[in-house]
Amino acid sequence: MRTPRPGYSTEGRRRSGGKAGVTETDQALEAVNITKHFGSVAALDGVNLVVHPGEVVGLIGDNGAGKSTLLSILAGTLAPTSGEVRVGTEVHAHATPLNSRRLGIETVYQDLSLALHLDVADNVFLGREQCVSGWRRHLGWLDRKAMQRRSSEAIATLHMALPSVTVPCAQLSGGQRQAVAVARAVIWSKGITLLDEPTAALGVGEQERVFHIIDGLRQKGGAVIIVSHNLDQIRRVADRIVVLRHGRVAAEVSPETSTVQELALLIVGPGESNDGPENALGPGGPDSR
Repeated sequence: MRTPRPGYSTEGRRRSGGKAGVTETDQALEAVNITKHFGSVAALDGVNLVVHPGEVVGLIGDNGAGKSTLLSILAGTLAPTSGEVRVGTEVHAHATPLNSRRLGIETVYQDLSLALHLDVADNVFLGREQCVSGWRRHLGWLDRKAMQRRSSEAIATLHMALPSVTVPCAQLSGGQRQAVAVARAVIWSKGITLLDEPTAALGVGEQERVFHIIDGLRQKGGAVIIVSHNLDQIRRVADRIVVLRHGRVAAEVSPETSTVQELALLIVGPGESNDGPENALGPGGPDSR
């Protein structure tokens, strides 16, 4: 049995996870029979996935299981070969990153997708640049002071440790860059947040802050999908865990009734490994790519 996190209660959630009071008919994001082929290789084969408002879904699997591909389709950076993505009750047709943002979907990608030559504030507002008022607006003059102020205020509320929002991201550590990517997604999220390895480069303290942020999104009714190779972290933060294997959904389980060893066996599949579950985990769990 999982021990509830401090300040977080599992009491009153739906059996499949999520926020109390949310019915099974409510859905924030849904993948319906998604397939994706790269040439003759089927990266995804008939994947169905639903995440409800106020729910955190953990997505796990071994190398090549299709997790990052699925997140890319949900984020609009990849088009599925077949199937559809629904946001609320609407079909998310002609998916692009810009359309996904307009629908309230924010994503932290595994490669972070930061412009390293730009500073923190510019990266937070990347694609959403704020212009000055008056006639200079028509010339595209950016209101850098306002962008820096809003970025500083937002990052401060998330308790992310960054030297300054005017520092180029190229001068930040890997963990600090990851903090910028997480902060950007959370600041702009309007209900759906996709996190691909959000704590991979973070220290223990920063990881705790990310867990707190995810709890905050859940309490506000946000829907979160998190991919991680760290099964202990997934069990800690998720309301429901979906296991992908060879591009298909192999299982959906509750983190409260599943051990790390059981999750590892679901990842590798029956008869596919002669190693015990401890060996299947490796140093930090199955890789998430």
